[in-house]
Amino acid sequence: MSEAAGPADFGRVAEDGTVYVRTADGERAVGQVPDATPEEALAFYVRRFENLQVEVDLLAARVRAGTMSPEEARKAVNSHKSQIAEANAVGNLQALTERLDSLTGAISEQAEARKVVRAQQNEQTKATKEKMVAEAESLAAGNDWRGGVNRFRALLEEWKALPRIDRTTDDALWHRFSSARTTYTRRRKAQFAQQAEKRDAAKAVKERIIGEAESLAVSTEWGPTAGAFRDLMQQWKAAGPAPREVDEQLWQTFRGLQDQFFAARSAAMSEQDAEFKGNQEAKEKLLDEAEKTVLPIKDLAASKQAFRSFLDQFAEIGKVPRDSIRPIENRVRALETAIREAEEEQWRRTNPEARQRASDTANKLQNQIDELNAKAEKAEARGDAKKAKEHRDAAGTYQSWLEQAEKAVQDYSG
Repeated sequence: MSEAAGPADFGRVAEDGTVYVRTADGERAVGQVPDATPEEALAFYVRRFENLQVEVDLLAARVRAGTMSPEEARKAVNSHKSQIAEANAVGNLQALTERLDSLTGAISEQAEARKVVRAQQNEQTKATKEKMVAEAESLAAGNDWRGGVNRFRALLEEWKALPRIDRTTDDALWHRFSSARTTYTRRRKAQFAQQAEKRDAAKAVKERIIGEAESLAVSTEWGPTAGAFRDLMQQWKAAGPAPREVDEQLWQTFRGLQDQFFAARSAAMSEQDAEFKGNQEAKEKLLDEAEKTVLPIKDLAASKQAFRSFLDQFAEIGKVPRDSIRPIENRVRALETAIREAEEEQWRRTNPEARQRASDTANKLQNQIDELNAKAEKAEARGDAKKAKEHRDAAGTYQSWLEQAEKAVQDYSG
């Protein structure tokens, strides 16, 4: 039959109205159309063929466009071939079947391409999961108890969104990831349990400290009690944090007791300072007089006597306000320093060993000068003016040293 033959050319209508289709295996009856002319009956079954042809065209377009998976395409091709083999339609059914068969090559190519892509995706997924496992194992070995738990949640959601790879590899990676998450969770719970135990112990220590502070808060032994509060503060810091819900309340209670004591001490000290103001004025006046009689030290014995007299009077005056204690003590210490330095200077001047060393030095210098002058005279006698000048210049240098040494001898003898 000619390739230009139309669908109707593949069928005929028998005298009894039965419509037949011609196939490679011979004619096959496809049915009858009651109350229709032969032409109408044949046209009815041709339209059925045309519908099949449209379906095949659509399937071929989808296959070539790659909008179907190879497996779906194979199933669709086989399904259409089965329908065509039994179709009650008139047309070139063999051509439709051959066209479906021609799609096999494209489907195979797509299947192979998808296989390559799937292999690449599997490698990428494997690499991603291995990276996630490594991070999970690192988190499991670390101590990031707050950030780590959030990161594990995010990793788990990312893992669920990834496709599976080959079962053996995927199961092995999941086992490592799951084990790391379990290890982290157990360590985290243990850490929090240990922290809770420490916080409970800290709470007990701080409650004990508060109990001691309650009795100290009403004490009027200002010095010892202030020291006791400092010790309690050190214990408080060493105790560490208590449970969060009570730690701030405990601190406010302890701080309130501290404030109560130190406020009372400050008030008492202020009252004492007012009482001691007269003592401050008396001591400052006495210091003014002592600084005039003791300083400057010209007669050490007289200055020492004046200082002793000052100390006797100074000791009879009572306490002074707190803010004036250090300035007054500094002025007394300055007088003591001046007396001590004067005594040391006097000892240095009267030290027989030092005086003897100074005298020996002066004698040696004088001998050197005499020797240089004698050499100069001899040089002049033989007419060597240059050498004579060198000896006299050297003698002049030694003379300046001798004057300093003789002054030291005088100082030690003074």
